[in-house]
Amino acid sequence: MPAPKLTGLLLLLPLVLAVSCSKPAPTPETTAAPAKHQHHPPHGGTPVVLGDEVYHVELVRVAAEGKLQAYLLDGEMENFIRSAAPSFQVDAIVDGQPQVLRFDAIANPATGETVGDTSLFEARAGWLKSTKTFDGILKSITVRSTTFTDVEFNFPLGNDKD
Repeated sequence: MPAPKLTGLLLLLPLVLAVSCSKPAPTPETTAAPAKHQHHPPHGGTPVVLGDEVYHVELVRVAAEGKLQAYLLDGEMENFIRSAAPSFQVDAIVDGQPQVLRFDAIANPATGETVGDTSLFEARAGWLKSTKTFDGILKSITVRSTTFTDVEFNFPLGNDKD
């Protein structure tokens, strides 16, 4: 008596598995577009890509002080990257006029960063107090033995195409 019941259950098993494992064919409503690769600047600033997303510079304007901070970050904008560079330059066009921003390395005793081993740079200019947008070219910066030159960007849009 147990053998016929067992045989019946074994015959039903493939049917149950076939029904439970089948999935409906995808439709436009159920097929999502691939997620867009995005980076989120940790300070809410402007992302400037260096190379093929090897590193980023995040630019943060402090209008009241006429200051622009530049944080060096990894390709995903998650970790600070220290640089030996003492400074770097950005050539800016503000209201049709050329301006030069010199970003100097900033020491931070709280993180142990020093000039020559830091991820933070700052530039100051009076026009930064009132100017909210400009086009710029980061002339040259060396990060971990790789030099990036003539990196174009817009502030505050950046140059990240992702």
